[in-house]
Amino acid sequence: MNAISKDRFISMATFSRVAGATAFVIAGMLSASAQQPIQPRMGAPLPGLTPAELNRFALGKDAFDHIQDVSEGLGPIMNDTSCEHCHFGPTSGGSSGKAVTRFGVAAVGPNPFDPLDNLGGSLQQALTLPTCTPELVPAQANVVIQRITPPCFGFGLVEAIADVDIQVREFIPPPGVSGRAHIVTPAETPLGPPRVGRFGWKAQVATVLTFSGDASMMELGLSNRLFPIDNQPNGPAVAFPGGACDTVPDPEDGPDGQGFHKIDRMTDFQRFLAPPPQTPKSGMTGEAIFNAIGCASCHVSTPYTTVPVAEAALSNKTLKPYTDFLLHDMGALGDGIPQGMATETEFRTPPLWGVGIRAPVALLHDGRASGLNSVEDNLDAAIVAHGGEGAASVVNYNALSAGDKLHVHNFLLSLGRLEFDAEYDNNVSEVDWFFSRTTMTGPGVFFTPDSPIAINDIDQDGDFDLRDVAALQRAFTGT
Repeated sequence: MNAISKDRFISMATFSRVAGATAFVIAGMLSASAQQPIQPRMGAPLPGLTPAELNRFALGKDAFDHIQDVSEGLGPIMNDTSCEHCHFGPTSGGSSGKAVTRFGVAAVGPNPFDPLDNLGGSLQQALTLPTCTPELVPAQANVVIQRITPPCFGFGLVEAIADVDIQVREFIPPPGVSGRAHIVTPAETPLGPPRVGRFGWKAQVATVLTFSGDASMMELGLSNRLFPIDNQPNGPAVAFPGGACDTVPDPEDGPDGQGFHKIDRMTDFQRFLAPPPQTPKSGMTGEAIFNAIGCASCHVSTPYTTVPVAEAALSNKTLKPYTDFLLHDMGALGDGIPQGMATETEFRTPPLWGVGIRAPVALLHDGRASGLNSVEDNLDAAIVAHGGEGAASVVNYNALSAGDKLHVHNFLLSLGRLEFDAEYDNNVSEVDWFFSRTTMTGPGVFFTPDSPIAINDIDQDGDFDLRDVAALQRAFTGT
C-alpha cells in the first residue's frame, strides 16, 4: 500500500464504496436470521451493555486515558502520567511493550528473597516530579528484571469466572503439568474471603478494582482508598506530607459528583472492555497441532462460562482466553521475583487471546521475543524460551516440520484478528474491502479455516458469499 499513490488510493476508495454498496444492497435482502454476530474490535465495549453501562464505560475510558497532573495527586514517583500511556496497543486498554523494572536481593540459604521494601522495592518508579529525588535501583540489588505491560481486554469476563472453574485444573491436572491457583485477598475486601488470583504476571490480583487501585498507586503515584499512602523515592510509603515534593494530601483519589472515584471509573472501563476477537473462530490445523504437542495443557483451549453477576453482559457468557490462570514453574524463564504465593520461577499462564496483535511488538514477560526478522520469528522465540513445565512442549514443537510450525504460527496469529481485517490493524475499512472483493465466491466449499481468505468467511461454511458480505457491511459500519 505504501507504493500506491494518493490519487489511486482515492479512486480505490471510491470504487470500493460503489462496488460495495451494490453488494451490500443485495446482501441486505438476506434474512436477518441468517446474520452472524460480529466480534467487537479490541477497545470496544462488550455487546449487550445497557445505556447506563455504556455511559460508565465511556466515562471510565476518559479516566483511563486522562493525563494526571500534580494538582490531582500525580507522583511524587511514578512510571507514567496516565493508564493509556502504557496500555495503548492497538488501542486504549491494550499492551505496549513498555517495560517496568523490578528488583531485589536473591534468596541465599535460609534467607528468603528480599524485595528491599525500605529502599523502594520491588518496583522501581522511573519518573519523579521535578522537585523530587529520582528513584534508583539500589546497589545491593542482584535481581533486576523487566516486565512489560499486560493488556486489559476482557477483564470483566475473566473476573466473572468462578474460582472453582480455575481450581479444577489444579485438583485434576493434565499429564505433565502441576499448576496451582494463587489465592489472594482483594484489597477492597480485606476482611472477606480470599479469591483465586487471575490478573498480573504472577496472578497476584483477583479483581479489576484491586488491579486499578494498585496500578494507580504504583504506576501513577495516585494514592486511593485501597492504597492510601504515597510511595517515596527509594523509601517506604510515607503519609502526607511525605517530603517536599509530596504536595497533595493522601489519599489523593476521591469521589466525583456521582460518588465514583477515579479507580472506580478505571475499573468500569476495564470490566466492560470486550475480549479480543479470534478469526477464524475454530477449525484451524494449527490449533489441533498446538493441542497435540501439549501447549493446551496450560493454554487451555476449552472455554469458560462466567457466573451470574450484576451486569447481564457479563453473566453466563462463554470466553476462550487460552489459559488456565494457574501458576506454573517455568524454570529458567522465571524472573527471580516472588510475589505472594508465587515463587521466583513461577508465572501465571498468560492468556493467548489477542497474542496475534501483540506478536509484532513484544512477547513474554520481559518482551525478549521481539525485534526479530518477522512476526513468526517472534512467536518461535517465545515458544522455545519456555522452560520448566513447558519444556516438554518445546521438545515436541522443535520436532515439528516447518509446515506444521507455520500452522501453529497461523493459529496464534488468528488470536486477536477481526473478521474481514485484511490489514490486521484492528479495523475494517475500505482498504480491507478492496483486498477482499476479488475473493468472493458463490455458495459452496472453496476453502478451509487455514486459508487466508477464511477471515472473510464469518459463518465458516467454506465460502465468501453474500451472507458474509452482509456481515462485512455491519463490520464496516460498526452496526
